[in-house]
Amino acid sequence: MAASWLFFCVLLPCVTSSSAHSDFFTSIGQMTDLLFTEKDLVTSLKDYIRAEETKLEQIRRWADKLDVLAAAATQDPESFLGHPVNAFKLMKRLNTEWGELENLVLTDMSDGFISNLTIQRQHFPNDDDQTGAAKALMRLQDTYQLDTDTISTGQLPGSSSMASLRPTMTVDDCFDLGKVAYSEADYYHTELWMVQALKQLDQGETSNTVDAVTILDYLSYSVYQQGELERALDFTRRLLELDGTHQRANGNLKYFEYQLAKQKKVEVGEKGEGRQMPRHPDDYLPERRKYEQLCRGEGVKMTPRRQSRLFCRYYDNNRHPRYMIGPVKQEDEWDSPRIVRYHDIVSDKEMEKVKELAKPRLRRATISNPLTGALETAHYRISKRRATVHDPQTGKLTTAHYRVSKSAWLGAYEHPVIDKINQRIEDITGLDVSTAEDLQVANYGVGGQYEPHFDFGRKDEPDAFEELGTGNRIATWLLYMSDVQSGGATVFTDVRAAVWPKKGTAVFWYNLFPSGDGDYRTRHAACPVLVGNKWVSNKWIHERGQEFRRRCSLQETTESFSSAATDTSV
Repeated sequence: MAASWLFFCVLLPCVTSSSAHSDFFTSIGQMTDLLFTEKDLVTSLKDYIRAEETKLEQIRRWADKLDVLAAAATQDPESFLGHPVNAFKLMKRLNTEWGELENLVLTDMSDGFISNLTIQRQHFPNDDDQTGAAKALMRLQDTYQLDTDTISTGQLPGSSSMASLRPTMTVDDCFDLGKVAYSEADYYHTELWMVQALKQLDQGETSNTVDAVTILDYLSYSVYQQGELERALDFTRRLLELDGTHQRANGNLKYFEYQLAKQKKVEVGEKGEGRQMPRHPDDYLPERRKYEQLCRGEGVKMTPRRQSRLFCRYYDNNRHPRYMIGPVKQEDEWDSPRIVRYHDIVSDKEMEKVKELAKPRLRRATISNPLTGALETAHYRISKRRATVHDPQTGKLTTAHYRVSKSAWLGAYEHPVIDKINQRIEDITGLDVSTAEDLQVANYGVGGQYEPHFDFGRKDEPDAFEELGTGNRIATWLLYMSDVQSGGATVFTDVRAAVWPKKGTAVFWYNLFPSGDGDYRTRHAACPVLVGNKWVSNKWIHERGQEFRRRCSLQETTESFSSAATDTSV
């Protein structure tokens, strides 16, 4: 049996990838530059085509002229050459003009295009970007419970309803997604996408790079790994109908038949039971199901009675001089913990300036380890460079794959708009932002998300912000700088709340109680972006410099919500 297993494993399809990583897929904002790069390359390619067509047209005219001449000359060669001009021109053509034609044929018209392509290729995405984008599609598939056909036909919720504008996936695209899953030993998604690729082949779609035999080879192994021997056997038999000499399939056929025969000898109660692989075999999130439900808009826990106590109002922060005449629009999003939204809090012009400043500096986000809860290091704010966190097992700096976005940090001194936004946050919240962290700007990529986390440092992290010397994060201000067609909600998993992005609005909540203890109800996450481009900026306000009397109005309102929060009546 061991020999059979070794034979089976050694002859599996292999998938390789490069080790470099550019992380283009983690920011839609930066990916837009790639579209213009591709447009430039298409223009260059068309120039090359025109140059080749011009060259071929010259050759064609030469050939047509000589074809007519040769037809006339060969009817009576002696008479033709009896004319001295014809004799001279024949000598000239063969000695000179055919040489010129040879040079024309040998002229390489591709130099300009190849040169441009070579330069641009240095900035192309790599294998890791393609793999990251593929994983993002599968993450969206799971979170929003989408079937492969919906994704393959481009009919995503929130996308264009016009068929001509919907991107579709080819057999090759589906096969490549399946290969990415296979390389990660994710046989659940391997099966789904190989089945889709096979389905499109069966429907008449053609492919120049993959055939049914190759797809069935991957399929038989992926379903076997999920404990489904009978299906693995069926796929193998179908493969052998197409290619009876397939060495691996013939070996696997005997192996599957042997294993199936053994399985049938077990007790009746165990028949048909396989070694089902969990969908997320390495899942570190006990709340994943709740998180994904909230992302889909399901399971939001708010009774009608509590909902009736949430209001919209004009807010001037206790008659603040800047807002007495023009108060801001405040809306209650949640009662406990209290989460409020401020509408029309920044202008389009201001948001565009923030994006403009941040875009060249966007870097892949690295955040707290989900196993340890270790927070971002303080030098993230100080150096304005990529934040890093040490893996507790290896001690190496790691990139957080559970946050798919890129971010940049902007200080008040860098532009008047940033200073103005900071001042606005201070005026509205009544909290001192002089000890707050710089404005963090984030742009989410394909399937961009930030899985459940706390903003504040917990008791087992006493030195989380020691380098800053500003105490814990007392509050969070989150500004939405774009609308999102589908997905991208901010969800609070502990209290089952969901807040949806709306351009120009900001949501605000306290992370700490007046005692300084952390409010664990504020555990939150950014759901994957299904369709659209999500830009946010946030301000983490710290304890130092705050006087609790300055937050009395908001705290009193929070306390008034407490009785409503405990009400579970319908």
